[in-house]
Amino acid sequence: VSVVESGGGLVEPGGSLTLSCKCSGVPFDEYHASWHRQTPGKERELVAFITGDGNNARIVDSVKGRFTISRDNVRDFVSLEMNRLKPEDPAVYYCKIQGISSYKEFWGQGTQVTVSS
Repeated sequence: VSVVESGGGLVEPGGSLTLSCKCSGVPFDEYHASWHRQTPGKERELVAFITGDGNNARIVDSVKGRFTISRDNVRDFVSLEMNRLKPEDPAVYYCKIQGISSYKEFWGQGTQVTVSS
């Protein structure tokens, strides 16, 4: 199983980034997907979640209206579109997939997002 994030980088406050997470080795549509973030000294926190069929999604309040999660079950990837980035958004962003029936979890290695002028 492979879960690989990409798209992180440096952006100015107010800017945008789109993170992608490419998954392989599993029947992707049988896995829910989510994005999490972590800063040094803090616990990893959920940012966004999307069901295996892509019909339901949840965004946490701190990024609601700015971040959007989506997935492509043909090309087996999940994206996190981040707009109007704020100074409190920098973190390592991680992608996770979780089996709908098996509950098995697989994490990516993370991608760094930095917000600075």
